[in-house]
Amino acid sequence: MFRIGVDVGGTFTDFTISNASTGEYLYFKLSSTPSDPSDAIVDGITQILELFDIEASAVSYIGHGTTVATNMIIERRGVATGLITTRGFRDVLAIGRQTRPSLYDTTVQKPAPLVERYRRREVGERLNARGECLHPLDEAELANVLDELAATGVEAIAIAFLHSYKNPEHEQAAARVAARNHPGLYISTSSSVLPEFREFERTSTTVLNAYVGPKMAAYFDRLSIKLRDLGISVAPMIIHSNGGLLSIDTAKRLPVTTCLSGPAAGVIGAAVVGSAAGYHDLVTFDVGGTSTDVSLVVDGKPKLASSRDVAGYPVKLPMIDIHVIGAGGGSIAAVDEASALKVGPRSAGASPGPVAYSRGGTEPTLTDANICLNRLNPVALLDGRMAVDREAAVSSVEANIARPLGISVEEAAYGIIQVAAANMSRAIRSVTTEQGHSVNELALFAFGGAGPLHASEVAREAGISKIVVPQEPGTMCARGVLLSDVSLDFVRTQLTKATLETWAAACDALRAMTAEGDSWLASENVEPGHRRFDLAVDAHYAGQSHEIRVSIASAVGTSLVEFLDRFGAAHRAAYGYDHPEQPVFIVSCRLRAIGHVPKTLEPSYTGGPSVEGALIETRSVYFGPSDGWRPTPIYRRSSLPIGDEIAGPAVIEEMSSTTVVLLGQVATVDPFGNIIITD
Repeated sequence: MFRIGVDVGGTFTDFTISNASTGEYLYFKLSSTPSDPSDAIVDGITQILELFDIEASAVSYIGHGTTVATNMIIERRGVATGLITTRGFRDVLAIGRQTRPSLYDTTVQKPAPLVERYRRREVGERLNARGECLHPLDEAELANVLDELAATGVEAIAIAFLHSYKNPEHEQAAARVAARNHPGLYISTSSSVLPEFREFERTSTTVLNAYVGPKMAAYFDRLSIKLRDLGISVAPMIIHSNGGLLSIDTAKRLPVTTCLSGPAAGVIGAAVVGSAAGYHDLVTFDVGGTSTDVSLVVDGKPKLASSRDVAGYPVKLPMIDIHVIGAGGGSIAAVDEASALKVGPRSAGASPGPVAYSRGGTEPTLTDANICLNRLNPVALLDGRMAVDREAAVSSVEANIARPLGISVEEAAYGIIQVAAANMSRAIRSVTTEQGHSVNELALFAFGGAGPLHASEVAREAGISKIVVPQEPGTMCARGVLLSDVSLDFVRTQLTKATLETWAAACDALRAMTAEGDSWLASENVEPGHRRFDLAVDAHYAGQSHEIRVSIASAVGTSLVEFLDRFGAAHRAAYGYDHPEQPVFIVSCRLRAIGHVPKTLEPSYTGGPSVEGALIETRSVYFGPSDGWRPTPIYRRSSLPIGDEIAGPAVIEEMSSTTVVLLGQVATVDPFGNIIITD
């Protein structure tokens, strides 16, 4: 049987195929289809079945990482959405928080709310902070409001009542009325999306869920139908932003959880592959066609964030902490009004793409710069399946960069690479040194189509001495889909001082969530022996406004004293001190329900007999003003032997990516097939 992981990027759609019988991995990629990402998925799987002689009935699993929801929010292509909230809270979305992204920049504009004011409506109902009813829901008024919203053309309704995280009854009743009176509407309630306090973030997340819900549901339905038409009977699983898998039904109900799901899969894959090879502390470095995503892995576990902004809109859901910048292979290079060279954030994307791809692109990109310098194959990419036009790339760099700056084409192309490397290294520092982590203790795990191409330059710029490049790094996010577990996060807000009585209530909430998580895993067809539950409690000292997450071994047998000791230790680790005499407040109880997915990861790489046998050709490659053009050996990665040293300069080619080894660096291949570069 075969398992297929799919990651849809802005430029390419990547596939990793695992043979469950042999443990062998196969890889494939093709250009994305931005108008409908499912077209590239189905086209790719069709070619895979033919290329590798696989029967459709032999496909036992398909996992899908996607940024469709993210792109929908960025481009504001969601559906017309209405918001129904408690009387007096109509403008929560517009008021937001008092924080400013750039304190001294008076030109910064907040994005307009995704729900226009005339579609934000109030109804009579009220709960107090304990979840007790102060005013019952006025269902007659609600019915009128729903009729009026439907008349404006809304396709989705977000319902966010005050204190519904404590008591969901009013929201559930409102959802029933909406479904009964307007069965065609997509309904999203805050108590099912984010049962957690902080009104603005809860409302924003619920609105985003409703905003993308109908189109994401239609996308998932189209994909499922197309796969069935191919003869594949299994329903695809969807990666979400915490790196776990969801069924189609759960993803349709909670599509906001899929924001940044593709990059999250890459981090999960990097953590698993890196740990297997003995590298437990990593900076993941994922460079695709439009962006660079960096994240931190400590002791084999990706760092998580409790929230982040997507196009300026808060999404308060647990997700892998990924720092994204607009620098990728398709990033456009240009000279600004002050004659300064800029790279990104504008991207040529999949269409028209880099100039060298001959698809109508006219502005030079980072990929064009690498082709000009012969770092990328100047004839064809993707194992010869994609022809490139080096002369067109050279002409574009000369006309748009070299001539305006009065420099040579080589200097211009090298400058493009150096500017991009500086931007990428700043992103790495933002998740490492700026958060108290020494880069000396970390390895750079480079993947994505352009990650290994720039890893050596970026590692030197950032002060990292070791680089890990996995097999077929351009398909690492798709491989990460195959290495991810089924998971979903649950939360219950407490907001109470930690006492023996309230700690007992918190443990009761954790046990209730465990039962709820167990039921959800059963609905996802996870066998009881593969189910696991990670428990945590968010808490802070009296007077603080932001909490610290404390892991709990069990909701049974963990005492209040043990919890307070763990909280003090977590506070010391985060801030360097604790206050044992200060009261502690319990904010939220959290649970992650995890369904273990079997993974095959063995040191099975064989390679070729010698480095000399892996040599494809020698070509002249440019390495900067000091080293100039150098005759450089070009190696076929799959033929490199285990353990033999390859001294830079060298270029290592494979289907999905190209790895550059600079002068002074040494590369070897380990038994897992990873390239290890040491500087």
